[in-house]
Amino acid sequence: MVDEDLDRFSRAELITEVRRLRRGIREHRDSSGHDLCWHHPQLWGLLPEPLDPEIAVPPWPKFLRGCVKYRESLDRQRPGAPIADVEFDR
Repeated sequence: MVDEDLDRFSRAELITEVRRLRRGIREHRDSSGHDLCWHHPQLWGLLPEPLDPEIAVPPWPKFLRGCVKYRESLDRQRPGAPIADVEFDR
């Protein structure tokens, strides 16, 4: 069963774990610009089960259509969000 390790945590350990998870979620939530589009193994690494290093990615045309849909969803959900007009530099 997933998360059965939590049954063995003390109250203090559970509080520490909740704070750790909240810190990671906030870090992801507070990202902006191109950081929103990236693979986030550090966020997934907050879970106790190991990451599967193999990921499947769509072909370029489908990938780019997904990026456009994601950006369009931001326009609908956050129409007044500031624009970060910067080039990707990684």
